Amino acid sequence: MLSVEAVSKTFGGVQALRDATLSCAAGEILGLIGPNGAGKSTLVNAISGVLKPDSGSVRLDGRELTGQGAEACARAGIGRTFQNIRLFKDLTVRQNVEVAHITCQAVRPDKAARIGIDQLLAQYELDGFADFAAGTLPYGSQRRLEIARALALGPSLLLLDEPAAGLNETESEVLAVAIEGIRSEVGCATIVIDHDLRFINRLCDRLCVMDQGQVIASGETEAVWRDPRVIEVYVGQSETS
Repeated sequence: MLSVEAVSKTFGGVQALRDATLSCAAGEILGLIGPNGAGKSTLVNAISGVLKPDSGSVRLDGRELTGQGAEACARAGIGRTFQNIRLFKDLTVRQNVEVAHITCQAVRPDKAARIGIDQLLAQYELDGFADFAAGTLPYGSQRRLEIARALALGPSLLLLDEPAAGLNETESEVLAVAIEGIRSEVGCATIVIDHDLRFINRLCDRLCVMDQGQVIASGETEAVWRDPRVIEVYVGQSETS
């Protein structure tokens, strides 16, 4: 289980995060949403060790990870994707997944034994591209490859930063089904950031809404959308996002 307590972060006098608090249990898919600049990616970067919070606490399965850095967080079981795709573009599709799997074998051997590279490639419809350079794949396939690579780390927590960005409705549905499969096959906690509200509402068990660096609402999807604070600061803006 992920537990984030009162995490704050300031950049040059700008408060990017202010006492942000959330949790995500094993097998749960949590949607992290909010207007542009709300602090969503900053919070994910703090959780995954890319950024060191000024204050607050990040724990995964009871282990303190606050400020320990991205490598330590990955070793502890945090896998992630990014807004801007970050594949090893000159390596093949299979090699991208193998790199993560080798890392998992070294630091999380119990998890690695349960991960099949061929199974991941098939599950994310990448088996036909296995020997292609990752950078030559269509955009939607590159998005799926990022997720397959993150899963090859055997994560306890998976962070997906705008996985449906740039996808059409059909591609988004394929992706949603694949992410749902993570729950049944891997059982890790999953946090999804996305501006596609149809995708988020279809996929997530709970929502956490941010605005101006703060978590303003959190809970079951229907209840969150009825929250006056969400209606005021997010729903109106979402119509044009």
